[in-house]
Amino acid sequence: MPRTPRDLASRMAEKRARHAMADGYVRETFVLPRWQARATARAFLDRFPKQAYMSEVERWRELPGDEIEFTMRRLPTSD
Repeated sequence: MPRTPRDLASRMAEKRARHAMADGYVRETFVLPRWQARATARAFLDRFPKQAYMSEVERWRELPGDEIEFTMRRLPTSD
């Protein structure tokens, strides 16, 4: 039983990390200006095509200063 909020947060983070590793996807997170985020996502999808690697933008959000934080995911190898 967690004793403090920090204990609970640590336990939840460990559980998320175990789950993330268990699903088999490789994830990369970026924080870039909008124009550079588009170019980076396009290059990622060109390098790891969706058909072979199941690549996609997993999540994204807009930050102040016209920056985008986004996570790309893909399978480690194609079949």
